Amino acid sequence: MTDFIRGLLRLRRGAWEMLASILIAVGVVMLMQPFALGLYTYSFIVTLVGTVMFIIVSHFPE
Repeated sequence: MTDFIRGLLRLRRGAWEMLASILIAVGVVMLMQPFALGLYTYSFIVTLVGTVMFIIVSHFPE
């Protein structure tokens, strides 16, 4: 866990890509769930932020 946090603080690609991927996955789950309209409402924004974050992070050094 400390390596993950250290990677985030040093702006390394691995940790940030993992965070962006988790954000994309959470957005997709929010989109597919049938229970809460609030989660569905923000699912596109969460997925979009994760996708843009992944594109930007892919230019970080390893």
